[in-house]
Amino acid sequence: MDSYPYLKSLHLIFVITWFAGLFYIVRLFVYQIEASEKPSPEKKILQKQYNLMAYRLWYIITWPSAILASLFAFSLLYLAPEWLNQSWMHVKLCFVVLLYAYHLKCHQIFNQLQRNEIKHTSNFMRLWNEGATIILFAVVFLAVMKNAVNWIFGVVGIILFSVLIMLGFRFYKRIREKNNS
Repeated sequence: MDSYPYLKSLHLIFVITWFAGLFYIVRLFVYQIEASEKPSPEKKILQKQYNLMAYRLWYIITWPSAILASLFAFSLLYLAPEWLNQSWMHVKLCFVVLLYAYHLKCHQIFNQLQRNEIKHTSNFMRLWNEGATIILFAVVFLAVMKNAVNWIFGVVGIILFSVLIMLGFRFYKRIREKNNS
């Protein structure tokens, strides 16, 4: 029985749940930061609830998904070591390293917010949330296209996508400020 398709399926499932965790944890960061600006007792109630939600998400879904996605990825590379000779895989692995850096920075922010230490604004977190989106686009396109020869076009595409996200963020921020006035 060929285990490759099963390992690949499991790898993809845990990549999806890892990204879901990363997307949602940063959204919870936004809520935690905004809760800190509320008057008591609302502030205390919301902080307690968001800290619990973040804790469960981080340690029950996000971290285990990251570890399992990586273990299945190593298994796939063990079964198909020739991928390590392909330039698209080198670029993809660079983005995976960047994803782990993003994950570890989220862990640092998670720990700060668990201690009710606010070091970033909710707007910063909204923008920070797009980092995982950019990495996701890069990794998926590299994995599907398996072509790093045109990586310059991919990088330009990611930069353009990032600019669109920034413009969308600014537009959304203006709408929120208008509605709050």
